[in-house]
Amino acid sequence: MTRRAMLVVLLVAVCAGIGYWVATRTEWVDIEVPLPARGEARTNQTYAAQRFVEALGAHATRDLELAVPPPASVIVLSAWTWDLSPARRGAVERWVESGGRLVLDSSVRTNAEFRKWSGIGYGYRESDDKRSTRDQSCSRYDEEPAVHEAAAANERRLLCDFDDEWFLKTSRPAEWTLRDAKMGVQVARVPVGRGSVTSVNGDPFRARRLFDGDHGWLLVKAAVLRPGDEVHFLSEGDYPSLLALTWQRGAPVVILAAVLVAFLLWRGGIRFGPLAAPFPTARRSLAEQIRGTGRFALHHGGGEALHAASVRALDEAARRRVAGYAELPARARTDAVARLTGVGARALAAAMLTPGARHPHELRATIALLETARRRLIVNEARSSHGN
Repeated sequence: MTRRAMLVVLLVAVCAGIGYWVATRTEWVDIEVPLPARGEARTNQTYAAQRFVEALGAHATRDLELAVPPPASVIVLSAWTWDLSPARRGAVERWVESGGRLVLDSSVRTNAEFRKWSGIGYGYRESDDKRSTRDQSCSRYDEEPAVHEAAAANERRLLCDFDDEWFLKTSRPAEWTLRDAKMGVQVARVPVGRGSVTSVNGDPFRARRLFDGDHGWLLVKAAVLRPGDEVHFLSEGDYPSLLALTWQRGAPVVILAAVLVAFLLWRGGIRFGPLAAPFPTARRSLAEQIRGTGRFALHHGGGEALHAASVRALDEAARRRVAGYAELPARARTDAVARLTGVGARALAAAMLTPGARHPHELRATIALLETARRRLIVNEARSSHGN
């Protein structure tokens, strides 16, 4: 066996040994993993508690703002600030005193006013264990029911995620309590007027925590739930985002603002072309340039120069047609030009031989007469050169 073959066999043996070791020390088991929440259950923290209450024959409602229900109903309060508004706090207190049943968890921020009104406060004790009791998952709690429920005394209930370092204190006799092994009260219900207040030192009714331990039983017991009851799950922690609230409360204003911003952007934006079609960029004709130059000279005191230029142009054309034109007297010149062009001799003589100042209208007529005579001389010259 060659050295190469020995290396291949050794490598296969090592891989087989690793595979055998992994296979003998690996155990495959099925684990049930809950699916993520969908629909309303994904956004509503009390969705499970609402469905649970409805399955027991009660009517559940989710409230984001306080709307005082009938006195015989139940309010399950969470993520709420008790002293945020004196008017709101007073409405809840009057509702309880008239017969309402209030259940609040540890997420409700209470104060001295609440302790004075309900008789329920908080106490703290040092833990012997360095670990927090919240890290110990679930524990058993002793139920201490009211006198008329004495038969159920000493029944232990399994509750999860309660902090045993904090406990409840009551300044008045409690109707019903749950105590931990260290004799700390974790749930207490006290009468207030014709109603009751039940404080839970935990947050067992939100999201999936309702399915832990005996939390479902705790909800029924804390609310003294009966078929047909009206249960309101009131929370300030489930408000939508600022953008969602803006749309819900002021959709027309948002739409108008968006239209205005779009219009301003369109108005001040860079366009792909001019606002109007551009004029043709063709150059002016020579005649237009001459007429324009003449008008400019006429309006700015250049009338005599225009008249002199017209006379010179006529003389140059006449020299080519009349022999010895330059030696003829002025009157003879005008007569010769008049015979060749058919223009009146007297008018032509006045136009050529009278260079004095003229009115702009007279000057235009004079220059027009001189230009007419010049053009007729040129035309007659062209005909003569072709034998006509």
